[in-house]
Amino acid sequence: MDSKPSKQIVINKSNFISYKTGSITKEYTFGKSLGSGSFGTVRLATHKLTGQTRAVKILKKSEQDEEKLFLEVDILSKLSHPNIMLIYEFFDDNTNFYIVSEFCSGGELFDTISEKGIFTEKEAASIMKQIISAVCYSHTNNIVHRDLKPENILLEEKSNDPIIKIIDWGGARYFIKNKKMTKVSGTPYYIAPEVLNEIYDEKCDIWSCGVILYILLCGYPPFNGETDTDIMKAVKKGSFEFPAEEWSTVSKNAKDLVAKMLTYDPKNRYTAIQCLSHDWFKKYHELHDQHISQIAMKNMKVFKVLKF
Repeated sequence: MDSKPSKQIVINKSNFISYKTGSITKEYTFGKSLGSGSFGTVRLATHKLTGQTRAVKILKKSEQDEEKLFLEVDILSKLSHPNIMLIYEFFDDNTNFYIVSEFCSGGELFDTISEKGIFTEKEAASIMKQIISAVCYSHTNNIVHRDLKPENILLEEKSNDPIIKIIDWGGARYFIKNKKMTKVSGTPYYIAPEVLNEIYDEKCDIWSCGVILYILLCGYPPFNGETDTDIMKAVKKGSFEFPAEEWSTVSKNAKDLVAKMLTYDPKNRYTAIQCLSHDWFKKYHELHDQHISQIAMKNMKVFKVLKF
């Protein structure tokens, strides 16, 4: 069982940013589908009064764990950071719940990188600084995401200097300092070994960020396998390398930060604040516009097609 500090917090729907009952179509006009999955569907919508474009996650009541859903909305209501998806409203009718959030027109991070065909270490540093900044903010507010991965990182819009948004806080939890969580939560490539061992804290997010950074710089994950079971076995071992073919042009500072984030023992792993203070972030503006190797770019395209 998970240790649930959230149980100590009374989640009252009236405390949400804007909780409404009744038909959402009185206020929004629905457009095209933006995606669907086991969680439900996401539709584009236009706010009738302001004309603003927003994303609406539609969740069937009959398929929801309401306590978990209300916790997600409660958490999102408390997070206000430029790199975290902003939630506007929460609707509740006879059949569905609706989470209304900002619309990120830039799409998923790895899709954009693959489409560009070129990518620099400086760009990687800019993106990772935003991700870690959001993680640092959430940890400061005693919230752990627990499922950080490229699919949950969107671009606000397509641009040469993109602003990223972390989405999907459905697995997030409030945590109490020095009290361990035990419920396994996450995605095989990005899950931390201590999560698989069922005793962990907020530093599981740092491990996930380290995996994302590793992939950004070489195009494939540090822990791999043919099946999810094989991948998690590799994660549990925690051994990784920097093969020269892709990593020879990557800076020492970048590799050092990856190593600090993928330190096996969470007691010795960097915190989000330590990551932000690392020389790679302090000096990334000084980096030359050295392109990530074409081999790495090809690796990323193959990884994205096979695994996403």
